[in-house]
Amino acid sequence: MYWEKELEILERKSLERLQLERLAKTLGQAAKSPYYGRFPEIVRFVQSGMKAIEQIRELPFTSKEDLRNNFPWGLLAADKKDVVRLHSSSGTTGNPTVVYHNRHDLDSWANLMARSMYAAGVRDTDIFQNICGYGLFTGGLGFQYGAEKLGCLSIPAGAGNSLRQIKLMRDFGTSVAHVIPSYLGRLFEVFKDEGLDPRKDTKLHTLVIGAEPHTQEHRLRIEEMFGVKAYNSFGLSEMNGPGVAFECTEQNGLHIWEDAFVVEIIDPVTLQPVADGEVGELVMTTLDRQAMPVIRFRTRDLTRFLPGACPCGRTHRRIERISGRSDDMFIMKGCNVFPMQIEGVLMKLPEVGDDYRILLDTIDEQDEMIVEVEVRQEWFKGDLAFLDRLQRHITRLVRDEVLVRPLIRLVEPGSIPKAEGKAVRVLDRRKK
Repeated sequence: MYWEKELEILERKSLERLQLERLAKTLGQAAKSPYYGRFPEIVRFVQSGMKAIEQIRELPFTSKEDLRNNFPWGLLAADKKDVVRLHSSSGTTGNPTVVYHNRHDLDSWANLMARSMYAAGVRDTDIFQNICGYGLFTGGLGFQYGAEKLGCLSIPAGAGNSLRQIKLMRDFGTSVAHVIPSYLGRLFEVFKDEGLDPRKDTKLHTLVIGAEPHTQEHRLRIEEMFGVKAYNSFGLSEMNGPGVAFECTEQNGLHIWEDAFVVEIIDPVTLQPVADGEVGELVMTTLDRQAMPVIRFRTRDLTRFLPGACPCGRTHRRIERISGRSDDMFIMKGCNVFPMQIEGVLMKLPEVGDDYRILLDTIDEQDEMIVEVEVRQEWFKGDLAFLDRLQRHITRLVRDEVLVRPLIRLVEPGSIPKAEGKAVRVLDRRKK
């Protein structure tokens, strides 16, 4: 039931003592970097020690802009000769964010990934297909090393090429796959085009989905299409990548591994802690990384702590699935709108396909929200009167949810452009 039982069911006070011990080492290591070494708050705690984990609130926040502004070596806290890998964002709009790892860091990350996958029911008898990009993106290699640590036969299939993915699944009896949620709709359509049903023509029993925020409705649709359990994975490259938090087989929130991270949830405006159970921005500090520790990183991801104990017996706190990002919010006609609100409406409708896009544009000097919605093929071929009713129905539902009347465009399945990696849900073309 447990990968590392002594850590996964550690009593709360013992877990907090472990966090405090590891935080002291983390601060000492971080102070060796040019960036963190200049903060008197960090130097003070390195010299005098920290008495309670709550004192972490006296430390400075770290933002993605801090990583970019101190590119490339400003947060490196180890000798370059000991660094064995880096991961990086694309940096298409400026300096990328870069994260460095030494051998200890990679071993720790692989172990967290193995622990996470084991919690979701993956075992060394499984055949694991990694349908995710490899390279600077952390998702591919993170799961690869975790699956190998766990002992699975792993297939590093990479992203795309749906026909090859299906052939690999059928030839080798893939039982577990890691896939970005927005790609699964396309993969299911290719199964159908080939006259195949993944529920009958594969041995899949588990999907691990992550990298993109997605709604519960989207997850349920994936489970119905593929006839599997789909487990939510959360990670970010600044905290390693995947393996930061993971659902266990109870599927009632994501256990966030507190022996490796200190977790806070704050109000993104006041920067103060929110009450337990309230939604706020996730802030994280690494506890087991040497080459590049990161202190109080503002993830911009919105979530909340879930109350109570998990029936699985793990004592690490659970967070709710990510409900969106504070920097994904846009303002339309005076209303705050999150893309996930619109997805939650669309994914409940059986006529709607698996992709959508939100276009923000200025039409006749008025800002408008245009939502392109793919309609399933069997419905798109329906009569015009039916499509008109569906369009008006979606318009009402979205308006009631976000308090802004959208312009709904119903489009053919597969017609919305697909981006490499994560789906691009919002395109803002408004006049500034």
